[in-house]
Amino acid sequence: MHLIILRSGTSDPYCIVKVDNEVVARTATVWKNLNPFWGEEYTLHLPMGFHTLSFHVMDEDTIGHDDVIGKISLSKEAIGAQAKGLDSWLNLTRVNPDEEVQGEIHLGLELRKDAGKFSLHCEVIEARDLAPRDICGTSDPFAKVIFNNRSAETSIIKKTRFPHWGETLELNLDAEDLRDERNVTVEVWDWDMVGKNDFLGKVEISFACLHKSPLLGGWFRLLPLGNREADAGGKLGALRLKVRLVEDRILPSMYYQPLIDLLVDALTMLEDVTTVESRQDVAMTLVKIYLGQGLVVPFLDYLNTREVNQTTDPNTLFRSNSLASKAMEQFMKAVGMLYLHEVLKPIINRVFDEKKYIELDPKRISFKGAVSEEEVRGSSVEMLHSYLTSIIESIVGSVDQCPPVMRVAFKQLHKRVEEQFTEPENEDVKYLAISGFFFLRFFAPAILTPKLFHLRDQHADTRTSRTLLLLAKALQSVGNLGLQLGHGKEQWMAPLHPIILRSVASVKDFLDKLIDIDHDKAELPSLSRAVFMPSVTVKEGYLHKHKAEGPQLLSRFAFKKRYFWLTSEMLSYAKMPDWQVRSSIPIQCVCAVERVDENAFQLQNVMQVITQDNDGQLHTMYIQCKNVNELNQWLSAVRKASIHNECMLPSFHPGAHRSGKWTCCLQADRSVAGCSRSHSAVTLGDWSDPLDPDVEAQTIYKQLLQGKDKLRYRVKLYFCLSDGAECHLELMKPGHNLATRLLLVIEDLEQVHVTFQHREKEDVTSII
Repeated sequence: MHLIILRSGTSDPYCIVKVDNEVVARTATVWKNLNPFWGEEYTLHLPMGFHTLSFHVMDEDTIGHDDVIGKISLSKEAIGAQAKGLDSWLNLTRVNPDEEVQGEIHLGLELRKDAGKFSLHCEVIEARDLAPRDICGTSDPFAKVIFNNRSAETSIIKKTRFPHWGETLELNLDAEDLRDERNVTVEVWDWDMVGKNDFLGKVEISFACLHKSPLLGGWFRLLPLGNREADAGGKLGALRLKVRLVEDRILPSMYYQPLIDLLVDALTMLEDVTTVESRQDVAMTLVKIYLGQGLVVPFLDYLNTREVNQTTDPNTLFRSNSLASKAMEQFMKAVGMLYLHEVLKPIINRVFDEKKYIELDPKRISFKGAVSEEEVRGSSVEMLHSYLTSIIESIVGSVDQCPPVMRVAFKQLHKRVEEQFTEPENEDVKYLAISGFFFLRFFAPAILTPKLFHLRDQHADTRTSRTLLLLAKALQSVGNLGLQLGHGKEQWMAPLHPIILRSVASVKDFLDKLIDIDHDKAELPSLSRAVFMPSVTVKEGYLHKHKAEGPQLLSRFAFKKRYFWLTSEMLSYAKMPDWQVRSSIPIQCVCAVERVDENAFQLQNVMQVITQDNDGQLHTMYIQCKNVNELNQWLSAVRKASIHNECMLPSFHPGAHRSGKWTCCLQADRSVAGCSRSHSAVTLGDWSDPLDPDVEAQTIYKQLLQGKDKLRYRVKLYFCLSDGAECHLELMKPGHNLATRLLLVIEDLEQVHVTFQHREKEDVTSII
């Protein structure tokens, strides 16, 4: 995302991403900048029923509340209308409180006739997820039904976003009213003792609908007062967004099996019929499919062998964005990210903490007072030597930390390159092939942009960013084994050449040790529907856990610092990372993972993990995170781990049960059903996403569907007669040609999708 703010002064902008008013992501703050560049990418897994994706640009204030600069709201329909996605500059609009509505209301409407007189009965039952309008994070809601200048109101329920009214409002109607084409309107307002009431949303129901069906009821989404979002003409600034919506119907596993069976043979064809732009998505999908089947090593070996055998000049090996190179990149992220964090994080933290001014380029050096250019260069070289030495030592000493499956994949790659390039002058090619991925496409990018690899929560400032760039350049030279030193334009990097050249021997020794591994050590079990690889810690760190036992004077003091670990099997915690005694919760017992309202404990960024014991009793653990990004990451990680649990709850309480009642809906019964819908489908996509073969197979099917014409052309080339006779696919035997088999599988899947779509439409029609 890129933002230009057209106003005077300065700002510290950041952007929050909301789905239906729920914050799902927050960018880093770019300090003192009216033209910030974030470059952050988020993949959001959302329920099919979401309505709006919005982006709020904020100005961070270290004292007091952050200011809202402006926002952009995109409806689901607007995003979906762009087949290739939205990529443009959009002007920010002002944030109007009357437009910032959310939630739903539960109503029952009935048109009655009694003794020749008509009346409208509106049962206002309850509402949920209303917008907070008061400073304490709640509202004082009441509802009003309006029709043809007649109105009636419910009582006011204090301090809640989940009011339960259970009241029936009645409007007596004249005969003239029955011919009116107006709407019945139900409005929800926040009552204020001083000043005007705040609008919380409305529902409009055509009176004609009540004529056709005198009894209507259900949950209705609250809508804004009216579209008052005026484009400020660019006065607030503009935000550049790239947004793409992908909606998929995932079929049962059995329908994808013919495609999965063909994939190994069809990999070459898949590369030919997909676009360069889609290759990264295809590569990640294939990596996950074969990880799920425990066959990722032979899959990568197949692609790499093909790439190596087609390359005649070793200097061009894996230099293109081929399926092989993209698959290796995505594979390293999928299996090696925790390893990368272990190796790099201490050094990256040191660079950020020290904030040294480092520069080698004479054109960029700035110095003041008694400090000369030579002194700046001297101190810069010294610090870069120190940092680079630490990085190289950490990497070359990490053989045992590197995931075995990655080591075996590199061993296979080393073998294929050695077999292809046997000449003495190509002795280093077998090392360069591995180091090209390992250093140039994995470690160097992480050093350059640690925020994008989750090594830091914030982007680097200008000074630190320059240091990281110089280190990334130096590490790339290390990955190239120093072969290109002195040939580029940046001769001012020469002071680092000696340390780079001295590192070559240790890097080669490291790569030799890295591939010295037996194949069987990297065998992965078949994970037909496993979310994460077993026993791998997918997330860990310090959080604050609520201690519920005993009386508490202030709820915030009940949160104690604990270290948490999450695997595919357990959520565990202890006082310290090296603490021997851990408390653990089996993931299979998790039935909801949700945010907690700020007013429950007067604390921000609190989440709850609801579990069910063997007796069916529910238990809730409250956990506080340090910021909204950490909150979203933990919510997402635990939701992914428990995504296939059968005990998931449809609703939950966003508050806490304190002082004899729920702080959210004010009900006294601790065991009463939740007042808000749960959000188990909302997760952040990243390298630790679940391995779901059906989802991955659907992605491959869609890519092949887009390339169906290319496949059909191949079939015609193979089968059509020289006299130009038409081909008839139904007369061809599937075993004749791979393109034919693949095309028939794609057409079969296409027909299954059509069948399911018709079935869904029939189900909806029967309900109506």
